[in-house]
Amino acid sequence: MTDPPPTSVLLPTVRWTDACAEVAAMLRADDELLVIADDADDPVADRRGETDDGVRVVLAGEPEGCSGKANAIAAGMETARHDRIVWTDDDFRHPPGWLDDLHADYERRGPTTELPVFVGRDPLGVLLEPAYLVGGTLAVAAGGIAWGGAVVFERDDLDEAALVADLRRTVSDDGTLSEHLAVTPTRRTRIVPAGGSVRASLERSVRFLWIVRYHVPRASAVNVGLAAAFATLCLAAPVLGIGFVTLISATTYAWAGLRRPTFLLAGPAAIAMPALLAYAFARRTFAWGGRRYRWVRKDDVRVCAE
Repeated sequence: MTDPPPTSVLLPTVRWTDACAEVAAMLRADDELLVIADDADDPVADRRGETDDGVRVVLAGEPEGCSGKANAIAAGMETARHDRIVWTDDDFRHPPGWLDDLHADYERRGPTTELPVFVGRDPLGVLLEPAYLVGGTLAVAAGGIAWGGAVVFERDDLDEAALVADLRRTVSDDGTLSEHLAVTPTRRTRIVPAGGSVRASLERSVRFLWIVRYHVPRASAVNVGLAAAFATLCLAAPVLGIGFVTLISATTYAWAGLRRPTFLLAGPAAIAMPALLAYAFARRTFAWGGRRYRWVRKDDVRVCAE
């Protein structure tokens, strides 16, 4: 592979994490890492002027009409100096060679995304792991959805002005990017811890449901239908139904290279899913990153007081 062009890596976070150091260590001489926070009160802001060469702390400001994450990415896009762009997150390990792998992917197939594997950190999150894998990892792989945790593209691959405008009136950076960019998924997966408390996993479920509802409405309808069908099958014919969804779960785990016994929770997760979806549809607010949001319409996001 020829040397990749100068690259801007966008990493939204309010504090300096291991991910920041991992990505900074991979930068070439002309690359830059933009660590994007909200304002000067965020802990990472104290590192302004003290970072290594190529690393800058950017303050995006308080979000108005969008999520803090989408606001940070929009600010990063406007600040970035280079044409090749990488988006990433601070909640998973970036092994040596991670950035080079993305460059190699781009040279072979153009805009590319890696795949997230969400691993629960609380009882509800663990119960939902099979659903996360099927509805998250598999959906990203099959649907050509961009995961903002690890995606590479160039400015000419999309209408940047339109993307930034949409980011400033939405919640989901991933869903918005997917509407503006055609990506090819790679089979590389990244383990992403999810939840931390039952409340956090409930809030996450509400947010995910509304992301799908607004960005992929047909998939939302399919999800509801499948949830009702699988729950009915598991309750009406437990041996057949639970055996069937467990087989699907085991196959998906094997495909993703995830070796955890939580695939056995597919049956209970399937039975619980209609109630969880009903709860998520009934809720119109959710917490994310220290803020609470009311997502009224796709382009109408309100930041609420906690």
